[in-house]
Amino acid sequence: MIDKEVAELRRRYRQDRSNITKIHGCYVNVHGELVSAFTLSMGLLPEGEQEKYLELLKKGISGRMGKTLSDLSFSTAQVADSDEHRLLMRLRDSGLEDEEAVQTLYEKIAGSLHLADNYLILLAADRYDVPFRSRDGFRQDEGSEQQFSYILCSICPVKETKPVLRYDSAEGKFHERGTDWVASAPEVGFLFPAFDDRATNLYGALYYTKNTDSSYEEFVSAVFNLQPPMPAGTQRETFREVLTDALEDECSVNVVQNVHTALRELVLTHKETRAEEPLAVTRQEVGAVLEHCGVSEPKMAAFNVKYDEAFGGGSEVPPQNLLGAVQLEYRTPDVVIRVNPDRQDLVQTRVLGGAKYLLINVDEGMELNGVSVRVPEEQKD
Repeated sequence: MIDKEVAELRRRYRQDRSNITKIHGCYVNVHGELVSAFTLSMGLLPEGEQEKYLELLKKGISGRMGKTLSDLSFSTAQVADSDEHRLLMRLRDSGLEDEEAVQTLYEKIAGSLHLADNYLILLAADRYDVPFRSRDGFRQDEGSEQQFSYILCSICPVKETKPVLRYDSAEGKFHERGTDWVASAPEVGFLFPAFDDRATNLYGALYYTKNTDSSYEEFVSAVFNLQPPMPAGTQRETFREVLTDALEDECSVNVVQNVHTALRELVLTHKETRAEEPLAVTRQEVGAVLEHCGVSEPKMAAFNVKYDEAFGGGSEVPPQNLLGAVQLEYRTPDVVIRVNPDRQDLVQTRVLGGAKYLLINVDEGMELNGVSVRVPEEQKD
């Protein structure tokens, strides 16, 4: 799926656009035990509660592709005959009315997803009459030719609030309000089937994780019988390790600066062109930057091997995940310096008297703890 398709579905999570008639839920404690299950009719809920349920569901597909959202792909064999795909199809085709299938999903999730808090599993089924769009992007609601039926699951940590003072307007006084258990934004979620090219794709699902450093491998294995994609945070750390281990003494400031600049330019160009397809880079594209920096052939060979071992041969990775922070950060055990990536020219390396230095141009002014300071034109010994 692409970000534009995800956004199209997210816009449905309003009371005037959604076809969701029921909300299914299950409360799971921190030990993985099913505490209670329920089914709510949206039409009988107060308007405020409807909005809150829809908001929690929508957040289960929030963020962007390649970071919090990832595609999961089933094999042909799984789609043809597998317990995991069969269960998802039962849930989707019944509109979550198959109570046995819903209970089975609850048990799979509770047995495989271990969070630091109790959590709430929310399920909803929706039917979307996909409006026709002409080549110029013009929407024609009356020209809908297909219906996209899918299920959405959002798994929300339930946290205990702290006691607070609450104002009682009748008495005009403040009184203590005890602790409550409240559902927070989803930690994990998924949508099945995928909405690819604005159509149903039974070979795919959309997977969400709020924490870009976690993949919840056991959960993905239990529900989908698949390996989860490498989390965005892990991709960043892995790429740093590959550069450091492969280039060794050739991993210079200049090389890392150039890699950062090349990846950042790709991201900026992609945004400017407003391309719909997700941006991704290959090992060959990163390698071309290293070659341009003069990295030796032995180090290039080591980079190719370590990159393929870490990410897989022929893999494509979102460059924004490899970048990490937008700013350049120079760090020593005692000093941290952050630099606007557009002004790399202000930072240079020098060796003076046998000691290595980072030289920073401060002609444009400088502040120290918020105080404007100046550097003397001539420094006296």
